[in-house]
Amino acid sequence: MSATLCPARAFLRTVTAMTETALTVHQTARPHGFPTPDHFAFVESAMPQPGPGTALVENLYWSVDPYHREMMDGDFALNAPLEGRAIGRVVDSRHPGLREGEIVFHRQGWRTHTVVTREQARTIPRFDGVPLSAHLSILGGTGLTAYVGLTRIAGFRAGQDVFVSAAAGGVGTATGRFARLMGAGRLIGSTGRAEKAAHLTEHVGYDEVFDYHSGTVAELLTRAAPDGIDLYMDNVGGEHLEAAISALREYGRIVRIGTIAQYNSTGTPYALRNLPDIVEKSLRMEGFLVRNHPEVQEELYEFIVPHLQSGRVTLDETVVDGFGGIVDGFLGMLRGENQGKIIVRAAAAETV
Repeated sequence: MSATLCPARAFLRTVTAMTETALTVHQTARPHGFPTPDHFAFVESAMPQPGPGTALVENLYWSVDPYHREMMDGDFALNAPLEGRAIGRVVDSRHPGLREGEIVFHRQGWRTHTVVTREQARTIPRFDGVPLSAHLSILGGTGLTAYVGLTRIAGFRAGQDVFVSAAAGGVGTATGRFARLMGAGRLIGSTGRAEKAAHLTEHVGYDEVFDYHSGTVAELLTRAAPDGIDLYMDNVGGEHLEAAISALREYGRIVRIGTIAQYNSTGTPYALRNLPDIVEKSLRMEGFLVRNHPEVQEELYEFIVPHLQSGRVTLDETVVDGFGGIVDGFLGMLRGENQGKIIVRAAAAETV
């Protein structure tokens, strides 16, 4: 099968609508520090053909996530299609369980078309008044991460005071909305921009959000929560984690979700200076992978879909139009340019 490689920057200047070919995004080199468009290439090839027991999917929405940056350091193979969550429409099927026209979720993401088996694809439900993109944000892995973190890992209870780092991201906004619906006491967040802090307090439900560039995290958190916190939802690590350990009350809980602060770092990882507090205050810190909790998916639907349909909860999404923007969307997310979950949308999504 012939393939044409096109660096990301050049591709964005020349992309045209294609019907007989498919595009994938490959990682071409390992970044040292922050990645650039030159670490990626768009690859054009013949349209894949489904074989017995498979189906061809035309992708409509793609997810770009912080964990992709971590995987670029060694988990992703070079010069091969990148993995990622996606929603697509079955356009040619050789399996009775994958009907043509059906909308499915899969993880073979950074490509316009892909061939999947029944085991690789999950039919997603359609909920009246809820956009399909929600299945990559608050109804998808992003929302499920927040929900599992609160209900299964933290054992969250109404009235508890919660601190969330990277509060303006996909998981951070979902965590804020869920915690507010579940009866959180004081809800505090951190973000890197003042305008994001304002959005979170005015629209998402946070009581107070600080810009971590405006001082040390320890000082800012103490000012926002002078009486301490019960739970820390950690998307960042580093200085944020250290500050939270100091602010947590006795028997407090830390849910480790990610370590964004280290993903693009080339220096020595941040060394926590207050680890003895974990013992002295009987704190518990636990991490998890959302893929190990698929049984919670239906519970998440039951919890949040009625609030989406009533309008009590709105989607926190930043949408990038066109597959050609997927690399820039990913890099923009790493720079913190998104509000909520960043999603890439195909023009064909408008017809579904």
